[in-house]
Amino acid sequence: MLTVDFTRFPLAAGDRVLDLGCGGGRHAFECYRRGARVVALDRNGDEVREVAKWFAAMREAGEAPEAATATAMQGDALQLPFPDASFDVVIVSEVMEHIPDDKGVLAEVVRVLRPGGRIAVTVPRYGPEKVCWALSDAYHQVEGGHIRIYKADELLGRIRESGLRPYGTHHAHALHAPYWWLKCAFGVDNDKALPVRAYHKLLVWDIMKKPAVTRVTEQLLNPVVGKSLVVYATKPRVRPADAK
Repeated sequence: MLTVDFTRFPLAAGDRVLDLGCGGGRHAFECYRRGARVVALDRNGDEVREVAKWFAAMREAGEAPEAATATAMQGDALQLPFPDASFDVVIVSEVMEHIPDDKGVLAEVVRVLRPGGRIAVTVPRYGPEKVCWALSDAYHQVEGGHIRIYKADELLGRIRESGLRPYGTHHAHALHAPYWWLKCAFGVDNDKALPVRAYHKLLVWDIMKKPAVTRVTEQLLNPVVGKSLVVYATKPRVRPADAK
């Protein structure tokens, strides 16, 4: 289930990609399939090891072009272990809402992104997220949980202040918003509640089968209740006059 739309965020074979806060690796895997040179970084060592296993399995199964590379590593988003301008593309998906120093994360991203490079940032959308917080303290008051809710203008302002230039936005995962509302209403750890189980089955069916009816429904609902806000931006190129 991808949050970044690669039709709006084109990726070229050979691009150097950083998936910052990769989690389970969904975006890193897609970039690898598309022929990129991928680094998947996360602070969670268990997830990093699992992503590394999947990279190896994909290579063995021939799911990525021969020239593509993939590395999974543990690291700190506020102290990235890479030189300046190391990457053509950076993905920061569902990460910034967890980190107190979000400006510091963006500063590091800008540092490792080459001039002219592109970034995709995704966070939970204000409206659907606000409902979750209202329904359940346990949803966000956990170690490593969400510490803030971004309004779209606030996130765009943070991105512009960092020196990046936003060029597009959209919302994603409208069908998932009601699922999390149900989880919050019946207990975030209560997977046995009938409404939660029933809706989860619907989501699994949608992900596996991709039927036209749910694809069209989600596209229509995304502007209204899409659970994620996605922002695309570029790092300006340095002009000769600026380099003097």
